[in-house]
Amino acid sequence: MPVVEEPEHLSGDHPDGGTGLSPASDPGPRDEAADSGPAEPTAEPLLVPAEGIPPVCRTAEAVAAAAERLAAGSGPLAVDAERASGFRYSSRAYLIQLRRAGAGTVLIDPIPVADALAPLAEAINGLEWILHSADQDLPGLAELGLRPAVLFDTELGGRLAGFPRVGLAAMVEQLLGRALRKGHGAADWSTRPLPEAWLNYAALDVELLIELRAAVAAALAEQGKTDWAAQEFEHIRLLEPATPKPDRWRRTSGIHTLRRARQLAIVRELWTTRDTLARGRDIAPSRILPDSAIIAAAKAEPASIGQLRELPVFGGPRQRRYSREWLGAVERARVLPDEDLPRMSQPYDGPPPVNRWERRDPAAAARLARARAVMTRISERVAVPVENLLSPDLVRRLCWDGLPDYRSAPEATGEVAAAVDGFLKSHGARPWQRELTARPLATALIDRPPS
Repeated sequence: MPVVEEPEHLSGDHPDGGTGLSPASDPGPRDEAADSGPAEPTAEPLLVPAEGIPPVCRTAEAVAAAAERLAAGSGPLAVDAERASGFRYSSRAYLIQLRRAGAGTVLIDPIPVADALAPLAEAINGLEWILHSADQDLPGLAELGLRPAVLFDTELGGRLAGFPRVGLAAMVEQLLGRALRKGHGAADWSTRPLPEAWLNYAALDVELLIELRAAVAAALAEQGKTDWAAQEFEHIRLLEPATPKPDRWRRTSGIHTLRRARQLAIVRELWTTRDTLARGRDIAPSRILPDSAIIAAAKAEPASIGQLRELPVFGGPRQRRYSREWLGAVERARVLPDEDLPRMSQPYDGPPPVNRWERRDPAAAARLARARAVMTRISERVAVPVENLLSPDLVRRLCWDGLPDYRSAPEATGEVAAAVDGFLKSHGARPWQRELTARPLATALIDRPPS
């Protein structure tokens, strides 16, 4: 597959023209006192896979042989997938890495063998999979018919265990004493052929996942969180793909600078046109047309191709071929009746922005403040990040209008706790989360009479 063309509006230069280092990253003068202290233990670098870089399976025969080898292995399966985020529109996997005890590491290029993965699915779909940040890779793997029977997510497990850093390299270093080389995670994995250095990086991503799973599981067991983690892993495993949110065009960077509904209509039409082109060509939308160009066109409202091409980006050779599509989008917005123009403010599916609560509902704002304080105390007590205890959005919905009645008497705490528990359950909170938070949140939600 050819490499995606680099649009002319992209540049490799750092935006400030410098090195990309912030002032905080400048090492500054050496601290002699610090140098005199004991040296920190150095992690042993992991530079190449123990068995070398395996050949990439690119034929049905190679996939079948790899599936047979993996089926003969033992224990859980380490899994990773490389996508081309920022380069391609889709979230499909462009490389699959698998490793199992007794079988070694397998690399599969799913592009030429997408219709020949049945033997692989038969071999691995009944196994426990180990992934790091599983929610990133599971959707693309599911598109290929690959789904785990049981899941262990080392990144999520690290969060629940209270590790301060949960990136793969950080956890491998902290728990296993090995240093993984970073470098190609954000590469364009749709590139063919894949460079050997990239394949080395990809193979290393699963080299120690099995050992990392054991270390994380031991930490969770020591803290009494094994069941919590199992509930979270199963939730991720069974999670349905998210439904695209309406009005995604409103997330266009810079849209807050527009002041008229007609300008928003232009953004909507240009965004939709760009999305259609990007989907059809499987190229990331920002590489078709950057958000900054959409905002510039919305402000200028060009009435001709000539005026359009005078704007930044639109006059470039690769954009000129789409001039009629871009101008057509602007024209459609220009002739829209006023009643069909988008609203200036985004419609909310749920509570309004928190900064408006104090004015619109002071009692709800007070409830949210108390609830947040309660969640922070629970987080500190059990060493689990607040956002993993409960979704912040769920807490906001609960405090805004999740319950029909907030009793003012402390003796009603039990009744309110039951209502809170039912609300959390109806919104997908897991049993361990409800057990930890329902009653404390009920105490926080009870409206206090004015003192």
